[in-house]
Amino acid sequence: MIIYQANKREFLQHAFADNIEDVVSKHYKHATGQNVGPAELRSWTNSLSHMAKVLYDDEIPDDAGVAIEYQVPQTAKRIDFLITGLDEHHQPKVVIVELKQWSEARVSEKDGIIWARRGGRAGETEGAHPSYQAWSYAALLNDFNTAVLDDGIVLQPCAYLHNYPQRDGVIDHPSYTTHIDKAPLFLKPEKDRLQAFIRQHVRHGDSKKLLYRIEHGRIQPSKMLADAVVGLLQGKNEFVLIDDQKLVYESVLESEAKAVNGTKQVVIVQGGPGTGKSVVAINLLAALIAKGRNSRYVSKNAAPRAVFEAKLTGTFKKTRISNLFSGSGGFTDPAADSFDALIVDEAHRLNEKSGLYGNLGENQVKEIITSARCSVFFVDDDQRVTISDIGHTGELRKWAATLGAQVTELNLASQFRCSGSDGYMAWLDDTLAIRSTANQTLDTTEYDFRVVDSPTELHELIHKKNQVANKARVVAGYCWGWPSKTDPQAYDIDIPDYGYQRRWNLSQDGSLWIVTPGSVEQVGCIHTCQGLELDYVGVIIGPDLVYRDGQIQPDAGGRARSDKSIKGLKSLMKKDPVAAQEMADRIIKNTYRTLMTRGMRGCFVYCTDRPLAEYLRSRLRGVITEQLVEHFDSVVAAKAPASNVIPLRVVTATERAAGKNAAPLIDLRFAAGSFSESQSLEEGAQDWIELPDWIPYQPGFFVAQVVGESMNKRIPNGSWCLFRAAPGGTRNGKIVVVQHRSIDDPETGGSYTIKRYSSEKVADADGTWRHTRIELWPETDSPGFETIVLEVGEDEEFAVVAEMLTVL
Repeated sequence: MIIYQANKREFLQHAFADNIEDVVSKHYKHATGQNVGPAELRSWTNSLSHMAKVLYDDEIPDDAGVAIEYQVPQTAKRIDFLITGLDEHHQPKVVIVELKQWSEARVSEKDGIIWARRGGRAGETEGAHPSYQAWSYAALLNDFNTAVLDDGIVLQPCAYLHNYPQRDGVIDHPSYTTHIDKAPLFLKPEKDRLQAFIRQHVRHGDSKKLLYRIEHGRIQPSKMLADAVVGLLQGKNEFVLIDDQKLVYESVLESEAKAVNGTKQVVIVQGGPGTGKSVVAINLLAALIAKGRNSRYVSKNAAPRAVFEAKLTGTFKKTRISNLFSGSGGFTDPAADSFDALIVDEAHRLNEKSGLYGNLGENQVKEIITSARCSVFFVDDDQRVTISDIGHTGELRKWAATLGAQVTELNLASQFRCSGSDGYMAWLDDTLAIRSTANQTLDTTEYDFRVVDSPTELHELIHKKNQVANKARVVAGYCWGWPSKTDPQAYDIDIPDYGYQRRWNLSQDGSLWIVTPGSVEQVGCIHTCQGLELDYVGVIIGPDLVYRDGQIQPDAGGRARSDKSIKGLKSLMKKDPVAAQEMADRIIKNTYRTLMTRGMRGCFVYCTDRPLAEYLRSRLRGVITEQLVEHFDSVVAAKAPASNVIPLRVVTATERAAGKNAAPLIDLRFAAGSFSESQSLEEGAQDWIELPDWIPYQPGFFVAQVVGESMNKRIPNGSWCLFRAAPGGTRNGKIVVVQHRSIDDPETGGSYTIKRYSSEKVADADGTWRHTRIELWPETDSPGFETIVLEVGEDEEFAVVAEMLTVL
């Protein structure tokens, strides 16, 4: 996703004649549905004006592409500024510019890390050097976006610190030379050097064609850690560590070096699902064993270890594998400091007692810290899923202090799961009532989240997704017993209303269920998928989570009697019923939060509780919610297929008079041919359609059906969409309805079309701007659709009559 895109000429117009930060913030609001934070708005105000001065150069072509805030695929990271075009050999080039407002910095001893004031925070913090940051973003773009490779696009990263006064031996310290070589550094007095650098790589404009290719390039599936573990332990750089991941990695290596000199170290790394905890952990294991350190990867949960060990089998000797991976209960006997480093993944799952019968040791946290000079705990307090889980941050701090260890606390925030969507994680926390966030609704065009009507439909969806790469599975809350444990012919999960019968994965494949071919037929549980990842996950939410009286309500009574995750709850209830109830509720919510974040590309959900399913649907955008579906008795007389009916509710005149949130229903042919203001719209409408709660009606809104395949990547054929008539401001990059006498669109049957809009303007002598060329881009996987190009003369008129806001 690109927040703002234009050619150089248009960007300079917005920068010098308009307030560029306001223009970009409007684009941001339109793209994300959220307002821009004050810190980001200030950064745009300060930095974009400097980039405008850089691009105010006659030798940088006017039709070079300019993009601001491009979200790197599969991450939550955004590239500040891109310039696109062709070099002197007509090779497609993209210059990536990392912008910083820093005026001073301080050298860090960690590779690629520097001290600076960041994001308006009080005081200095450590983070990636701007050159490393720019290079890492370019490397990610190379990894994830197929258009870069397929089209031979060369990425050239650099960093521009427009407030940094001079080269001072800090920002350009020799320790940063390798990173600056990959991504050159430009400071305040070096605007001319940056201009020359851009001219070197962008000699000819491309009219934003490269931006279009990048934004719409096919996204490569994320690299799975399990598939890369062999290469990592052989010393190959399988993953690019960015920002906080790089900082955590280098900080742990620094702490481990201190521990070698005699000071016991404990590093606590907090991070939610998909932030790369396991990726960093395995990278650290590889780095430490390469140094000859006696180190191990530790996890209480057997599933990640089993999967990693299975991938290593045939490449590493069995004895070496067993010396690299360990369960958390294996440290009751070792002497103090017998390991150089223990890297504990999913530390929140640690228990007090060890052994098969829970009769060994005193406390796993204490024993791990005692056994190692440096203990590294990767923890997420919101993934505690059993009463016996004790490895929360408070427990880690307590034992570190008791044992005299020096503590370093770090955070991982960069999102790599769930299509890199921080928004999905925040929405899930709010939806499950784990914590309140501003993410009340989820845009399903950003992350493929669906609520389905039956477990059969759910499993069929996962079957189809699994055919691609064996990376889709169904999981469920532990609300069904395990009769197949004693009777292999018995079914465990039985939902008779749908004829759905499946077995748990536990008996046959155990910890390897998530990668075993054919195990897609079974259903997984929390114990065999926590700490691992899939492309798509299907989640059966059982009767332990329901929706009543307007709120999410966990119900421990809905769990199977054989479920040991809440073992001991009854005795806790007798001692402190309030605390016990809060613990049980949190464990159930955390279980589903964990299950629903296993999918990197999508999550499909079936709820045994119908009201819960309706509640989840009501919090989605980009889909038709069940509450809005109310089919008309008659077919709409339109160009649509005869079976296509309006899937939204018509409001009555009485409801409209009472202020019901609704918009007029308009035929797009009428919209393109007859109106120019909202009054005409309202008078011309026979019916008004109810709008979702999150879209309050504004003058100029209307609902219409889009028929055809030319925009099917964004608008499926026959979709009902919300439009805004006669939109103001820039139209570049937006999906719009355009009318012009030279258009003859066979899909619309008239002189108008709906496409992605791009235009070029020139300034007249009096300073006014006029269009000279308009390009209308299809976004489709169907053949035969070409870009419509309008060469607009002074005596010709065209009209952007409406802007498409969303598919309803």
